[in-house]
Amino acid sequence: MASSSLPPSVPSQTAAAARFARIPSSVSLKSTSSSFKIPHGQQQQGQLENLHLVSLSKQGKLKEARDFLKQMDEAGVLVNPHSYESLLEACGKMASLSDGKLIHRRLGNPSRYLENCVLKMYCACESFRDAEKLFDEMLEKDVASWGILISGYSEKGRLKEAFRLCTRMIELGIGLNSTVFTNLLKSLSDPSVLEIGEQLHSLVIRTGLSTNVSVITAISNMYVKCRQLQRAKLVFDQMVETNAVAWTGLMMGYTRAGKQKDALALFIRMLKEGVEMDQFVFSITLKACSGLEYLNLGRQIHGYIVKLGLESDVSVGTPVVDLYIKCSCFDSARRAFKRISEPNDASWSAIITGYCQIGEFEKSLQIFRSLRLKDMAMNSFIYTSITQACSALADYNMGAQAHADAIKRGLVSYVHGESAMITFYSKCGRLDYANQAFESIDEPDTVAWTAIICGHAYHGNASEALKLFRRMQSSTARPNEVTFIGVLTACSHSGLVTEAELYLESMSREYGVDPTIDHYCCMVDAYARAGLLQEAYELVTNMPFEPDAMSWKCLLGGCWIHRNLELGEIAAENLLQLDPDDTAGYILMFNLYGSHGKWDEAARVRSVMGARNLKKELSCSWITVKGKVHRFVVGDKHHPQTDDIYRKLKELNGSVKDVESVHLTEEDVSFGLPERKQLLMEHSERLAVAFGLISVPNNVPIVIFKNLRACKHCHDFAKHVSMVTGRRITIRDSCRFHHFHLGKCSCDDYW
Repeated sequence: MASSSLPPSVPSQTAAAARFARIPSSVSLKSTSSSFKIPHGQQQQGQLENLHLVSLSKQGKLKEARDFLKQMDEAGVLVNPHSYESLLEACGKMASLSDGKLIHRRLGNPSRYLENCVLKMYCACESFRDAEKLFDEMLEKDVASWGILISGYSEKGRLKEAFRLCTRMIELGIGLNSTVFTNLLKSLSDPSVLEIGEQLHSLVIRTGLSTNVSVITAISNMYVKCRQLQRAKLVFDQMVETNAVAWTGLMMGYTRAGKQKDALALFIRMLKEGVEMDQFVFSITLKACSGLEYLNLGRQIHGYIVKLGLESDVSVGTPVVDLYIKCSCFDSARRAFKRISEPNDASWSAIITGYCQIGEFEKSLQIFRSLRLKDMAMNSFIYTSITQACSALADYNMGAQAHADAIKRGLVSYVHGESAMITFYSKCGRLDYANQAFESIDEPDTVAWTAIICGHAYHGNASEALKLFRRMQSSTARPNEVTFIGVLTACSHSGLVTEAELYLESMSREYGVDPTIDHYCCMVDAYARAGLLQEAYELVTNMPFEPDAMSWKCLLGGCWIHRNLELGEIAAENLLQLDPDDTAGYILMFNLYGSHGKWDEAARVRSVMGARNLKKELSCSWITVKGKVHRFVVGDKHHPQTDDIYRKLKELNGSVKDVESVHLTEEDVSFGLPERKQLLMEHSERLAVAFGLISVPNNVPIVIFKNLRACKHCHDFAKHVSMVTGRRITIRDSCRFHHFHLGKCSCDDYW
């Protein structure tokens, strides 16, 4: 019969664990069992064999352990209690109930200690029927036996069974020890079980355990999890002795409740009282600094971490990176990231987010590809950031791959990930997929509704955007500031001036959303596009905000469209006072003067631009074919298929009748009039359209992206091409999407 306690010669788990790796798994009794003679009435001690058995258990090699047990039986080698304990622990960790039962049967008449080990195994495997059966059959139950079963139930959230056992203990006069209380309190993690927690707290006081550090810490943390921070703080302040767990538990509660300042106040107290700090303390403190964007305090804490030599620890280094990113200090974040010895998914997520934040989207995609190649652990935040990067780059192929990968791994965030997908597909011109992504959400939140409304707005589908907004009004989601930007943009891009006025007026009255200057700019834009320039001017000068550059730019854009020089000069003067480096303002005024034949004034505008060394951004268009991005600039002749492109372009340009009657546009700023006609025929989007026609199958839409606003002539060109070829062409410029089909554009020429 196995002894009731571990022999002194058995090494502790910590000490033995250091030696397990040194024992070769090829150790076998086969080579010695035939020649080794067991003296009559004696058995081998088998210390090496038992160590090997423990090693197999620690490595989770249960099949090899079973085979080795047979060899030990054949050789007559005794399996010691420590080996059984390790085997049972491995069965519990791996939830291998069949192996666990096999070990249980081998034990025969085990000691109480090993019976408790079997009990733990059954609880870990969630086989509570077997656990209860064993528990009832145990002749000598100790407090540990009760505690194991109670803890097993409580850890699995089966509180009813756990408290049933507690009641039995009390009825039998068996005192609940600190371990039982601690495990029960840990399982109470929701406000719905607060009353049970209060009863346990009362019982702790009655049983005289209110001075036990682990129990009182568990009580404080229970109140934190039940969102009773005042009571948690009261318990904490009454503690005779505190530990890091108690401090960090309360700090975590404050941080989650948005009370970062209270969390930092506790950290300051810890410093003053000389409390020993661990990585978790610094992690929570740095998160509080990130939430408040307290860069200076965060830097000081970072310095303290460096002094303690903890900077390379991932649990500390990652929050440091996150702090610097939240505070827009990306260089510091990058340096902190490089010092983390083994970055995890949270670390990579933070640095990818940082690259997206500073606009280095290609770098974030490069990191993502590297992580996928190395099969590194990912999280939903990484996929959300990558989706946002693909949206910014309009990289449909990479974004679609990331979406599929996220679905496959189950890492589509239900908070932000689905909304990011809607925005991504919208920005890549696939509004059909954006709609599918939206309709697949059971209960869309405000962010999801806003994403799909804005998607339709920028595609010029005003009626659909407003229909979606009405659906949103009937849901539980409430519109926010960004939602109304989408609604007003939809109205502005489609000439729905009256509707825009009504929505602007209803924002604060019906929805409690105070209009910002951005909403007023949308309204100015709606008036200006519709030719209501006086109304636009009056709104700019009378709105409850000091006009910003965008306000005047919207008005100036309307003046250019409708050739109003008088108001245009006022708008341009105010715009360039607020933003003297805005090239768009100069270009619009140059074109406006030119359209009125005022060449001296136009020349002065051009001269000011030259003096300020301001140049119009080079127009660039790109199209993705078979996963490869093809970029074009005006007059581009670097593409491998240049001859074919220009042959197709010549064919198309020859059928356009209005080239000679064009008005002056911003291209005149950079190019002289004699050469303008030829350059117009070689604009970047025309080259991209021509390439699309010779490269994209007839049944697939041609989707082109442009960094600047499309000019009128290329807009008319795309309409003409869609009519003569029957092809669907989509062009996304810097302002919106244009869908061309059979000679018409989705914007109805209202742009």
